Amino acid sequence: MLTDTQTSIKIHLTTKIKLDQDEETYELTVFGRHYQKGDTIYLKYDEIQEQGTIHTVVKITKDEAFILRTGLLKMRLNFKLNEQKRGSHESELGTLFLTTNTKRFTHNETNDHCDGKLSLAYELSMQGKLAGFYEMEIVYKEEEGNQ
Repeated sequence: MLTDTQTSIKIHLTTKIKLDQDEETYELTVFGRHYQKGDTIYLKYDEIQEQGTIHTVVKITKDEAFILRTGLLKMRLNFKLNEQKRGSHESELGTLFLTTNTKRFTHNETNDHCDGKLSLAYELSMQGKLAGFYEMEIVYKEEEGNQ
């Protein structure tokens, strides 16, 4: 099934980062778009910050997920359960090589594929050095017409 229909969604993103004894939690709620091509689901949203805008695309397949960020920040992360995957983070200072080692990968969708949750837990290494243990949850829901 090939659908290019984009649906407005509300996205709630929670990220917990643990490194040594420190733990930080970030939360973000944004509005974005959901669409599907074949068996691949795409979530698109923008993060507006003082310094500029970050365009984010989350691509989800049956057993893999990709997060691509462009604009103010250029980053590419790849997630596959129990595998180390390479990624990158580009800034004006140069490119950092990232590695994700995914420990949890679940994705569920309901309601004609526009409500769902992607849950990831992974170790992130930068230039070969552990940068933290991340738990990320992306919950998305189709936007009601009268909100």
